[in-house]
Amino acid sequence: MKFMKLGSKPDQFQTEGDNIRYVATELATDMVINVGDVKFYLHKFPLLSKSYRLQKLVACTNEENNDEINIHDIPGGPAAFEVCAKFCYGMTVTLNAYNVVAARCAAEYLEMYETVEKGNLIYKIDVFLTSSIFRSWKDSIIVLQTTKAFLPWCEELKVVSHCLDSVASKASIDTSKVDWSYTYNHKKLLSENEIDLHCDVVNKQQLVPEDWWVEDLCELHIDLYKRVITTINAKGRMSPEAIGEALKAYVNRRLPGFSKGKIQGSDPEKYRYLVDTITWLLPEEKNGVSCGFLIRLLQASIALECGQTVRSELKRRVSLQLEEATVGDLLIRAPDSETIMFDIDLVQDLVEQFMLHQKNGQIDCPADNRFPDILPAFASDRSRVKVARIIDGYLAEVARDPNLPLSKFVNLAELVSGFSRPSHDGIYRAIDMYLKEHGITKSERKRICRLMDCRKLSAEACMHAVQNERLPLRVVVQVLFFEQVRATTSSGGGSTPDLTRSVKALLPVGSHGSSTSVTSNTDEDWDAVPTAKELKALKGEFASLRLRDREGNNGSDLNNMKTNAEKVDSSKVKGSMISKKMFSKLWSNKDRLSENSSSDTSESPSSSNAGETKSTPYRSRRQSLS
Repeated sequence: MKFMKLGSKPDQFQTEGDNIRYVATELATDMVINVGDVKFYLHKFPLLSKSYRLQKLVACTNEENNDEINIHDIPGGPAAFEVCAKFCYGMTVTLNAYNVVAARCAAEYLEMYETVEKGNLIYKIDVFLTSSIFRSWKDSIIVLQTTKAFLPWCEELKVVSHCLDSVASKASIDTSKVDWSYTYNHKKLLSENEIDLHCDVVNKQQLVPEDWWVEDLCELHIDLYKRVITTINAKGRMSPEAIGEALKAYVNRRLPGFSKGKIQGSDPEKYRYLVDTITWLLPEEKNGVSCGFLIRLLQASIALECGQTVRSELKRRVSLQLEEATVGDLLIRAPDSETIMFDIDLVQDLVEQFMLHQKNGQIDCPADNRFPDILPAFASDRSRVKVARIIDGYLAEVARDPNLPLSKFVNLAELVSGFSRPSHDGIYRAIDMYLKEHGITKSERKRICRLMDCRKLSAEACMHAVQNERLPLRVVVQVLFFEQVRATTSSGGGSTPDLTRSVKALLPVGSHGSSTSVTSNTDEDWDAVPTAKELKALKGEFASLRLRDREGNNGSDLNNMKTNAEKVDSSKVKGSMISKKMFSKLWSNKDRLSENSSSDTSESPSSSNAGETKSTPYRSRRQSLS
């Protein structure tokens, strides 16, 4: 820290009690100055020779026959006045970053100008500020912080503006020129660069990170911090990422509990102002701060009941970067007044805004993009896939909440159902978790299973699904069918399995040609939850289809399909009323199949009417194939 010594005489100021200060000399004092609640017994000379204001005050007291001078509004109070008085006496005074602002404002109040005496206090302090304080990184920050107590004096004396320019200029300087000390406790930097304590000065300079300055600025009050960041931005030499890192460090330091998602402290008004200010300091660039930081800031704004404008702005920014979020970021606790654990309505709002931005084409494109018509669509599709995966994972987590209504789960899942993604394993896990934790009706089970497209399940997910006793029988049949189609295709087969009318009625439109629906009296059975025996029976039927395919019998001979299916252990079907009814239905209609008939079949589980089976009379009949 820089300092300046003024005067050479020893300090002769003495204290009597708490409120009396005097100069211990042989010469009796001839003036009394009251500064606040402290009484100073001093001499007119040498004070009057350096302070024009004291000269005027003494003249007034002589006219009024008053022996005391009252100074109650001097900046810095008794301490700052004593520094000025000691300077007048030529006693040793030490100025540093902590007391120089108070001394400068007090000297201005006492009008200690050069016109009164050459080499006066104002001149000496200004030289010290310019030549030492403003050239020092940490001293400039300390001085800037102390100016808050001396407004508007510091503003009028340009001390604040000089400090702001000094700090901003040093923060924006090329890192290779940073040769002063600074506070930097980022463990990430140390681990990545593996700083050698014995490296030379050149190597140390090369390791100076772009955001070396962020922690030292955390000492500033929010009003001064705002002005520093604004000044740094105005210089235009700082990257958005560095600005974002500075804001993140400041919030973590100044907002208790922010990193844990639960604001602590007894001054909500102060913290509310801090969140408001940080929000408006956020870089305009999309990747200036991480999505996780924005979500935590949004969470804090809700907890502190910030204004609607601030919350809307944070929601907008989060939605623009939603594909960068993690499931953990979105697990925001619901308000205490809610019965559910997590604020799923907030997440739905973020997804809706994300979709709106996607629809409007509000995505960032590189300035040198040579294919402007191609890259936006590609980036948009990629973002939608990422968001869909995030929401799938989020739903799997919130599904554990026993108080989560089905409507909230389905509404959020349906928002991303139109996002084309290669795998539906995520939404399957979410559905399975919800079915596990909630007792719901057949119709509700049917509704939630529509969110999943069985054709997009991986082999591992299929293996789990066909053994899942929580899924409706309809879904299990679809999974088994598509698993068989996948196996047939991978083995080089050129056709899909020939199924009975009852099985084909359960499959999505377009998956196996046109088929006639089963009668409506089986819908309730198909939507029922299968037993373990029924699952084994269904797997046995499709196993027979796989066996026939391997033997090369890929024709449309339904008699062969029946013969192969009869190889399934009949004991696996006995004892189950649903299985008896279903398998009798599978074979009873073989003589009435019509390849040219058409009907309404169940749609894909991902569509709005998936799983609905209608009763439609046969339009044509023909004799069974011989």
